[in-house]
Order: sequence, then C-alpha cells, then structure tokens
Amino acid sequence: MEAAERMERTNFGERHGARGRRRIAGLAALTALGVAGALLAVHGADAASLPKNAAGLPIHEPQPWEWWLQPAATPIERSIDWLLKYTLWIMAAVVVFVGALLGWCMYRYNAKRNPVPSTTTHNTLIEVIWTVVPALLLIVIFVPSLHLIYQQANYKNPYVTIDVTGHQWYWEYGYPGAKGVDFTSYAVPKDQLKPGQKQFLSVNHPLVLPAGKKVLFRITSKDVLHSFFVPSMGVQRYAIPGQRWNQWAKIDSPGVYFGECNQICGMNHDDMPIEIVALPEKQFLAWLAKAKADAKQGNVPAVAPFETVAGMHQKVKSAANEPARLQKTAFTQATVQKEVLAANGAR
Repeated sequence: MEAAERMERTNFGERHGARGRRRIAGLAALTALGVAGALLAVHGADAASLPKNAAGLPIHEPQPWEWWLQPAATPIERSIDWLLKYTLWIMAAVVVFVGALLGWCMYRYNAKRNPVPSTTTHNTLIEVIWTVVPALLLIVIFVPSLHLIYQQANYKNPYVTIDVTGHQWYWEYGYPGAKGVDFTSYAVPKDQLKPGQKQFLSVNHPLVLPAGKKVLFRITSKDVLHSFFVPSMGVQRYAIPGQRWNQWAKIDSPGVYFGECNQICGMNHDDMPIEIVALPEKQFLAWLAKAKADAKQGNVPAVAPFETVAGMHQKVKSAANEPARLQKTAFTQATVQKEVLAANGAR
C-alpha cells in the first residue's frame, strides 16, 4: 500500500513537474518577447529619417509600420516621449521581476519537490515589502508626471496667439494680433489633390506659425466636441462649446506638421485634418503682413502647403536685389511684429 502511494505520488510529481517546466519556458519566452518589443519600441524614428517637401523641409506625418511616437518637434513632446520611456522601463522591470519570481516559485515549489505543501499564510517582512515598494514606484512616476503637467500649463509670454475653433467639419484659425486675419481650413478632397499633397491630411489653408517661437493656442468649438491634436508637437486639447482651453508649443524648426481631430464628432469626423506650416521668423512675418493686407480686402490669405516655404525662399532671395522694396518689406514686418507683441502684452 505504501509503495503504491509513493509510486502514485512520484508519478503525480513528475507530471506536474514537467507541466511546470513547460510553463516556466513559456513564461520566459513571453517575457523575452516583451522586453525585446520594449527595446525596439523606445528607439523610434528621428527627424532626419522623415520625408521632405519641395523646399527640403521635413514632413511630420504618420509613417508605415510606425509603432512609437512621431519624432518630437517641441519641448513638450520631448518631455512626453521621455516620460513614456521612463515609465515603460519601470513597467518592464516589474514584469521581468514578477515573471522571474513566478518561474522560481513554480520550479522550487512544484509537487515533485514539495509533495507536502507549506502551510505558511503570513510573513510580516514580505507584506511590508510588497506594500512599500509599489508606493515608492508610484512616487518616482508621480514626480516627473507632475513636472510635465506644470510645464504644459506655462502659458506665459507667447510670441503669437492663435484662436482655434472647431466646426462640423473644418477648423477655423484666427490671429488676434493681426486684425482681420481669420480663415477656415478644409480637407482637400481626394479628386482635387495636387502633387505632393497627402490624402486625408492636406488642407486648403494650413495654419502658418513661426518656428523657434512660443505659440499659444486658444481652443474652442462652435457646435460639438472636437479635439485639436498634433502628435509631433505634443498638442492635444478638447474643443468644447462655450469653453476656451489653452495649449502652447514652441516648434524646433521649420517644416510641415500634420494632425487631426481625434474626438469622434459626427459623420464627417475624418474630414478634419490639421496642417501646420512652420516658417522662420522673418518669413512668418512676411506672410503675416501679406495675410493682413489680404484680409483688409476681404480675401482669404493664400497659403499653399508646399509652395509657401519654397516661395518665401525665392522672395527673400530676389528681395536682396531690390533695396527699396526690401526696406519697405522690413518696415512692414517690424510693424506686424510690434502689433503682435502689443496684442499679446495687452492680454
């Protein structure tokens, strides 16, 4: 009888021991796959690998098989990118530790090694550890998160302010510092796309901003909930009727930046892309002066997403051979800049 019981216990232990080893191998493989995925994910594309437009400027847009954030184009987005990587590595460490602990427990305390299970139910030291360590992990995540929140809330001293208004289904952009400059931005229909324009991304009138300067967005809606979202700039704010929410950005360098409304807002929700053309300061002021002059005549400021930057380069180059016209242009730019700064200071 005793021999039979020992035999049955041995067979039981061997069966469950083999099953435990298979579980350990599977767990190790999953853990290795997860860590490898994390390692690959945190090394996303950089700005140098982005496609360029006709003027040689990078186009910040979604890339095929992209599984990390778009290359950061503002200080806010760099902070978001860093915090996500920081938190991901903490999560990876926790997963590896818990996986290794489970594997060790399955190996060390399987039925073959321990035919008579332990009756231990409490351990003061272990209970203190598994309470204190998670609390410390929450603190080390909370502190940089709070810093990012304060960084995002720093709306002081913008160079230019933009009023962003969501409509079904288009965006409206206004420049309070340049009286009369206010225009709508619609998605370009598929059958009207020009060479170089992007389906579902390009618009008829992009938002034009200065690179290297702090821009304040004041975001609202005229009808339903929308969301102003530009991933490479770290900008995302709900557009809520009757409310105005702020968000700021300081674009690192000239380029074309795409975004979208990522709040479902009705039947044509997918027809609300965002296109931003960032220009050097002098070229931005030249465009703003032209836009202000057009607004006085009741015209929408013409801004083509690819011709704009290339055209500005050509205008600046040709203006060098026309001292009188260049002097007049510089005076106009200085006047517009003074008006923009005065308007922002008044607020």
